[in-house]
Amino acid sequence: MSQRGYLAVDIGGTKLSVGVVSTTGEVLSHGRALTPQVNVWQALQELIREQIAISNVGLIACGVGCGGPMAPHGELVSTLHIPEWRDFPLRAKLQELVQLPVYIDGDAKALVQGEVWCGAVAGQTDVIGMVVSTGVGGGIISQGKVLDGRSGNAGHIGHVIVVPDGRLCACGSHGCLEAHASGRSIEAITGKPAAQASAQVIAETGRLVARALVSVGAAVDLRSAVIAGSVALGFGKPFFESVQSELDRSAKIGFVQGFSVCPAGLGPLSPLVGAAAVARNLGCET
Repeated sequence: MSQRGYLAVDIGGTKLSVGVVSTTGEVLSHGRALTPQVNVWQALQELIREQIAISNVGLIACGVGCGGPMAPHGELVSTLHIPEWRDFPLRAKLQELVQLPVYIDGDAKALVQGEVWCGAVAGQTDVIGMVVSTGVGGGIISQGKVLDGRSGNAGHIGHVIVVPDGRLCACGSHGCLEAHASGRSIEAITGKPAAQASAQVIAETGRLVARALVSVGAAVDLRSAVIAGSVALGFGKPFFESVQSELDRSAKIGFVQGFSVCPAGLGPLSPLVGAAAVARNLGCET
C-alpha cells in the first residue's frame, strides 16, 4: 500500500458523494447517493464505509465539503437544505467513524481550492468559486489564501441580494441570489425542474449570478470566477455566455474590468477533489 490519498466527502442537499482522491488530485474511486429526507447521517456512513472498504491506498486524512452555514472547522453544521441538521456535530461524528484527521469547509470553498490545485484556474491567486446547484454557495481565494472571515463562512455569495424585496430565501431574507438562481428556487418559480428550464430562465439565471459576482468582485478586489454545480453545468454554454455578457456589461470600475468566468475544469467530480484539497491544505497548517 505505497500509494497515499485522501478520503473525500461532499455533502449537499440533493446528493451525498464519497471518494478516495490521490495526492495528485485523481479520483481513484467514488460512490454517491441521493440525500434522503431523514437519516442523512446513516446514509453518509454507509457511503464512507463502502469507500474505506474498497480503498487500496493509505489514507492520510478525511476532507469534507459541506453546505453551510457552519461553525469554524465544521464542529457544528446547519446546512440549510438538510433540515434535520441544525448544530449537527459533523466533525466529531466523522472523527469517530473514520479514525483519521478530519478537515471540513464549505462546499464552494472546497470547490475553489480543488480548482486552484489542479483544475480550471490552477495556480491562480485571486478567484471566487461558486456552486450553483440545490443551493448557491461561494468561496474566495485572495492573495493565494482561502478567505475564511470571522466565523469561517466568508464568500457565501448565495446570500448577496440581487432582487430587492424578491423571493423569500431559506435563510429568512428576501431577494438573495439563492432564492432566484438555485435549483430548488428555479423549480418553485417555473413549476419545472431546473433541467427543463427555458432559454429565458437560463439567461436570467446567468445575469443574476453575474450581478452577484460583480458586487463581490468590487468588495474583495478580484475578477476571476470558476463555477460548478448541477444547475450551472447542466445549463452549459448558454448559462456561461449569459454570465460573461452581464459581467462585460456591469464590471466597469477599473480593478474589476475584464472579469472572466469559466466552468469547473474537474467536471462532476470537482466536489470530491475540492474536499481532498481541504484536507491537503488544512492538514499542512496543523
